[in-house]
Amino acid sequence: MQTRLDSNSTAMPANRFNGFKDYGIGIGLRIPHYAHIFEKKPVVDWFEIISENYMIDGGRPLATLDRILERYRVVQHGVSMYFGSAEPLNREHLRRLKALVKRTKTPWLTDHLCWGSVDGTYSHDLLPMPYTFEAAKITARNIRDARDYLEVPIAVENVSSYAEFHISEMTEWEFLNEVVERADCGILLDVNNIYVSSRNHTFDPYEYLNSVPVERVAQIHIAGHSKFQKYILDTHDHPVIDPVWKMYEHAIRRIGATATLLEWDDRIPSFDEVHAEALKAEKYSHAPVAAAL
Repeated sequence: MQTRLDSNSTAMPANRFNGFKDYGIGIGLRIPHYAHIFEKKPVVDWFEIISENYMIDGGRPLATLDRILERYRVVQHGVSMYFGSAEPLNREHLRRLKALVKRTKTPWLTDHLCWGSVDGTYSHDLLPMPYTFEAAKITARNIRDARDYLEVPIAVENVSSYAEFHISEMTEWEFLNEVVERADCGILLDVNNIYVSSRNHTFDPYEYLNSVPVERVAQIHIAGHSKFQKYILDTHDHPVIDPVWKMYEHAIRRIGATATLLEWDDRIPSFDEVHAEALKAEKYSHAPVAAAL
């Protein structure tokens, strides 16, 4: 990928990890907003859907999704692939996921850099990884297997964390880089998750941001969170706070304008409020790129 060197210009980093698509600003497709979307037909660059909500053979969810697909672009985001789990990927899950990929024509697919299952028992949670070379090797193998089967680019998301492993051999950002290089996959860069983890584990979030290989960033997440006495929780139930916006601006100056998604999953306000919060990202999307690749 080439980036313009003019400091007054903005890179457009559509790349092989996001299907060479420049999608702009999107929001998550959520049930409380269905009526508004179908009645008002708002202008939205794209919607992100949770894949698992539509991995079924029929019924109302798929009928609703098909109505969305008639008018809008959709990108799939998963929450249960568990790339970091030691056992091989669930083949039935992959089969259903591939059927949905064909239905939505998603140009890329995302899921989390985490584990969540042991011997077929699922935690239904995004558990943080031990940052070891062996874990990176296993995780990368699973990502490659999924990509080869699904035949669509995959980007992995850094998760927020609240505990660390004593056996870790590297930092979280070094682990992320190790995995994506071994798997040759993209990154879904969640800026809010970096902020949350940096406060919980007392590291410099900008050191994390500056270590990310910009040529692999397929998509960015921004979101709000909740602050408690001893930790910060990634709740997706508030507007984005100023320090996270500043980190987002820093990321855009490094990477260039990148498909960005606002997550708002609890205490969901009106569609217009969520959309307006997402569109705040536009004022950063044309920032001059500070460094060429």
